[in-house]
Amino acid sequence: HVQLVESGGDSVESGGSLRLSCAASGYTYSSNCMGWFRQAPGKEREGVAAIYLDAGVTYYAGSVKGRFTISQDNAKNTLYLQMNSLKPEDTAIYYCAAAPGWLCVSAWAAAPIYKYWGQGTQVTVS
Repeated sequence: HVQLVESGGDSVESGGSLRLSCAASGYTYSSNCMGWFRQAPGKEREGVAAIYLDAGVTYYAGSVKGRFTISQDNAKNTLYLQMNSLKPEDTAIYYCAAAPGWLCVSAWAAAPIYKYWGQGTQVTVS
């Protein structure tokens, strides 16, 4: 039984920081592409960042590059998203997701490649 559980969402002021966590269980964590997505009201789900765990390679959307950092703790089977310099346009529900590792390179931002999803955590920036 694969389970991804996000936490860390909150309401913050513009310019603030948050760290999201995604605890993973039920599959071989180290052989996957792990991604963070977000969905704002009335908008499509968009890829924010991803990490190809075996290679340690990271990918970012242009809108968050330089402000967000994705990282992993293999010992804890936990994925993180450090978000700094938050802006109102970062307001959304944030989801973590898992995909086959080899798909990260060509399609990390494509939601359909991700087989497993968490329930989401709300981030509000005002």
